[in-house]
Amino acid sequence: MKKYPIYLLISLLLPSVFLGSCGEDRSGEYYALIAAKTWIYETMQQNYLFYEDLPAEDNIDFFKKPQEFLSSVVSDKDKKGSVIFSHIDSVYQRSRVETTSPSFGLEGTIIRLEDGTNAVRILYVQDQSPAKEAGLKRGSCVIAVDSQKITNSNYSQYFQYPTQSYRYMLITPHTAIGENDKQIYDTCEVQMPAPRIVDQPSVFLTKNITTEGGRKAFYILYNSFEIEEEDKLKSAFAEGMSTSPNDVILDLRYNPGGYVSTAVLLSSMLAPSSASGQTCLKLIYNNKINKEETIPFQEGITGYNYENLYIITSGNTASASEMVINCLRPYLGDKLIQVGEATFGKNVAQSLFTTPEYPELEFWLTTAYLSNSKGEYDYFTSGLTPAHQVAENPAEKLGELGTPQDTLLYSVMYHMDHHSFPQPPQPEQPTTSNKKSRVIYNPIASKVKYNKLP
Repeated sequence: MKKYPIYLLISLLLPSVFLGSCGEDRSGEYYALIAAKTWIYETMQQNYLFYEDLPAEDNIDFFKKPQEFLSSVVSDKDKKGSVIFSHIDSVYQRSRVETTSPSFGLEGTIIRLEDGTNAVRILYVQDQSPAKEAGLKRGSCVIAVDSQKITNSNYSQYFQYPTQSYRYMLITPHTAIGENDKQIYDTCEVQMPAPRIVDQPSVFLTKNITTEGGRKAFYILYNSFEIEEEDKLKSAFAEGMSTSPNDVILDLRYNPGGYVSTAVLLSSMLAPSSASGQTCLKLIYNNKINKEETIPFQEGITGYNYENLYIITSGNTASASEMVINCLRPYLGDKLIQVGEATFGKNVAQSLFTTPEYPELEFWLTTAYLSNSKGEYDYFTSGLTPAHQVAENPAEKLGELGTPQDTLLYSVMYHMDHHSFPQPPQPEQPTTSNKKSRVIYNPIASKVKYNKLP
């Protein structure tokens, strides 16, 4: 027998409760209010990977808005920090390759300077963006906006989703000689152009680089797995690999994920030719569905010849990015060398559910674990651990991306020449007279994307 939530039973048994003051029967409005959530809940009972963690119907508030309702019933295994993996999109949402609202076209993180002041360190800016036009670049440091101090709560308004032009105050730190090495700052102001829709290409940067020892590598900074830009990804690899580099450097430090099919494409380009047609990915569903779906490497596009694949990661490396690393490891073994920090730890994928009754809703539900060919998928808790642990520190000077001055790339290039990693510097002991700048808020960590199954 079909079950109905207690709220729906009340509306069916006691319609007089919903009569308006003039005798108008409004029971239909209340039914409509909860019916969409009933569909969501019933879909989850059958298809949710963690259906056993769903609360009982009589403990659920079906009057909440769809996303709020979903957030209230998901399993703890379906979320991490502030990120909930199952989600509801509007069918009117713009492509993720392009910002969904006007922006300045920058990415930054909040640091606290040694004097206790907050500042935003710019990690990168998009081409043809207001930030680029204003002269901002990687390493720029904004200390105030329209004379207002920067906080975690106003970062979104001033940097992520601006609705107007702002005046940024920038600082350039330098050390004053003879003043106990106290850091002082030069300041200047720039007027940001009005925010606008800005393209955010998945392939942010490509370079062919050569180490001091003469080894060559194709370097690609890849920021998102988007179906719409697969041709650009293939073109970037075709051009970069045409010079026959010794190694490939895939930089995923800012990549929060995207489409599984695009991740399979990238994995296929990086897999050895012997892997063509073999298992790239296994999708493991719940025991009600009781199936494993195998997705092979795409045939006809594997076989680039190179020696080592270096993958640069951070805590922002998530979802489809992690899938690529996990699925290539069985085939590349020690030739896949992860450098940076442990990844975010998102090992599940979402499937799309729709219904004609609610055409405005796209329900992306977590339905499967993402496993490699060996059945390995248990990296939710600790992420994927690098062979060499080194962190980008936005509180310090940032080297230019794609150059040895970048801390993460330097470690990779050193290993290419010496087959070992550089020794990390010994951390200084903190003292009251030696306070250091430090990161206090990383906005990228809230942008984890969803492993969307086609």
